[in-house]
Amino acid sequence: MGRVKNSVATRARRKKVIKLAKGYFGRKSTVFKTANQAVIKSANYAYRDRRAKKRDFRKLWITRINAAARMNGTTYSRLMNALKKNGIALDRKILADMAVYDKEGFAKLVAQVNA
Repeated sequence: MGRVKNSVATRARRKKVIKLAKGYFGRKSTVFKTANQAVIKSANYAYRDRRAKKRDFRKLWITRINAAARMNGTTYSRLMNALKKNGIALDRKILADMAVYDKEGFAKLVAQVNA
């Protein structure tokens, strides 16, 4: 009885990695070892950045709300405090959207909560 060989599974595993590395520059898309390293690293980046994206968007929304609030004579923290005290439950995404696309509505909202 000879040694056990499993080239079918090995080839399938390597093909899967090479397929994931499609479009990578140079040998990273054709050589298994470097492709495997690149695929692992890119998966780590993707995992990390799915979480970072949420933080980045929140930061962007807060910046936009603050800029619009200052144009209307208040600050971000005062505006958010006034919204909470008045029981207005608008999230930052909606407020930032209002600040950019509905300046009059945002100004009315600021006037309403600061009155």
